[in-house]
Amino acid sequence: MKRKEVFSAIRTVPPVIVRLDGRNFKEALSRMGFQKPYDIGFARSMARAARALLEHSGLAPNWAFTFSDEISVLFTELPFDGRMEKIDSVVPSFIASALTIAMKQETPLAFDSRVIPLHPEDVVPYLVYRQSEAWRNHMQSYGFYSLVSEGMDEREAAAEMKGMRFEDIHEMMWQRWVNLNETPGWQRKGIFVYRKKVDRQGFNPVTKETVVAERREIVEDWDPPVFSTDEGKMYLKHAL
Repeated sequence: MKRKEVFSAIRTVPPVIVRLDGRNFKEALSRMGFQKPYDIGFARSMARAARALLEHSGLAPNWAFTFSDEISVLFTELPFDGRMEKIDSVVPSFIASALTIAMKQETPLAFDSRVIPLHPEDVVPYLVYRQSEAWRNHMQSYGFYSLVSEGMDEREAAAEMKGMRFEDIHEMMWQRWVNLNETPGWQRKGIFVYRKKVDRQGFNPVTKETVVAERREIVEDWDPPVFSTDEGKMYLKHAL
């Protein structure tokens, strides 16, 4: 029967991105009473789940980038000897468990997942791509839920939004006293969770001297720069 496990031996090589998307989160978050289009409590829970993956999973990912109900995770050293089935099942199951705990929910939450092998030079363009999606999602969400709050049902609001240019959405929200360029940074640009090098003082019991040691601490950046800019590229050069 072992030979029927036809995908179990498929392996990939690093670097690899694992991208996770919440399953039926729109319905689940509505049922739980979270605010729309954004809820700070949910965002904190997503960041906490991503942080837990870096700190406690034993899988050693490099960083995580999250917005809405999505988390992307980079591995430059692969767990499970690169076995795709293992990576594509353990990572989303850990995140789903961590998020359920962070949100103090009794009803389980679930993620789907995909494994994306990349060339090292593709890592920064990938982050630019997903952050651009965070901005697109931000514009669409504000416009859609603004129309719903004014009495449209969701089908009518979706039809109204279909094909609307970003400039039109921006103007629509401006007329409702919302400047989409000044909403919280985490809504527009996502949350970047990574390991940052820091110097910490310590005591060497052998030499009886105070020493400075380099450590890596996990940082949650809730207002990262725009990754496609020169500032953003320099930021990623240091962060990565």
